[in-house]
Amino acid sequence: MNAAAQFVSVSQVFGDFTAVDDIDLSIPAGKLTTLLGPSGCGKTTSLRMLAGYTRPTSGRILIDGADATDLPPEKRGLGMVFQSYALFPHMTVADNVAYGLKLQRTSKAERTARVAECLELVGLGHLAARRPRALSGGQQQRVALARAIAIRPKLLLLDEPLSNLDARLRVQMRAEIRRIQNETGLTVVLVTHDQDEALEMSDEMVLMRSGRIMQQGAPSDVFGSPANRFVADFLGYENFVTTPQGLVTVRPEHLSVTAGERPDAAGLALTGTVTDVAYRGVDLLITVSASDAAGITTLLSDVRADGAPHVSPGDTVTVTAPASRLIALAD
Repeated sequence: MNAAAQFVSVSQVFGDFTAVDDIDLSIPAGKLTTLLGPSGCGKTTSLRMLAGYTRPTSGRILIDGADATDLPPEKRGLGMVFQSYALFPHMTVADNVAYGLKLQRTSKAERTARVAECLELVGLGHLAARRPRALSGGQQQRVALARAIAIRPKLLLLDEPLSNLDARLRVQMRAEIRRIQNETGLTVVLVTHDQDEALEMSDEMVLMRSGRIMQQGAPSDVFGSPANRFVADFLGYENFVTTPQGLVTVRPEHLSVTAGERPDAAGLALTGTVTDVAYRGVDLLITVSASDAAGITTLLSDVRADGAPHVSPGDTVTVTAPASRLIALAD
């Protein structure tokens, strides 16, 4: 894998708090990598170290194979889009996009051409003369992207760029960022706490907790084979069962519910009591309280409504899943 950037034994310590704890990480060139995790996991600190705004307490950061640990941000050749967009309110859209090019002393003719190219890329060529206050949140986001792309950065860094948008705009901008990355071949590093965003947008997903990398890989690999309970829980797995062989997880859509007891069922088979039945149109969500090797556990079964068993709260049922659907977890 050709790496656009690398973290080599990188730590960041603030007083008694370790924000990033001795991580090794390669950012693949030409791909979109997400740093994902809950608040305080170290993802934003990692991005700031890559950008040059924070120096690692220990370790090295490489960009294009060269040591960039001590380089200031303006010497790293990176573009960055912040959560707040940070547009200049007194400048037009075109002047905002041209700002970084002026700092690079790009000729006026090339600036004009690149600004037009980048605004067309984000679909805002017709708004070049507007001021930011006259734009919607989604349009401001696109201007910030165009400005970051205009300098032709080695990497494009995005720090929670969609968090200020409403749900509909967030979905639209996910597709836009993916399209732009695909069309330009840019290396993009995106920080997010939203697992749906990471799963939809990533080529490579890096899931962090307490300053450490819990799991890294393609979204389908991480989602399909979570390494431990934290990863599974964060990615939306809801059923955790302790068996004599250890902890396993299984998706609600892979659990079947049968009225009565079937102790001879293959794979996972637990007898329990229905505590809730929620009709949701196409599907039915059945909640069951059952005993596993560690005690009482709550299980959710998501089944098609037209094929669902006729059960009600208080009924005794058997919850089953084939062995092929059980995912063993490290902890």
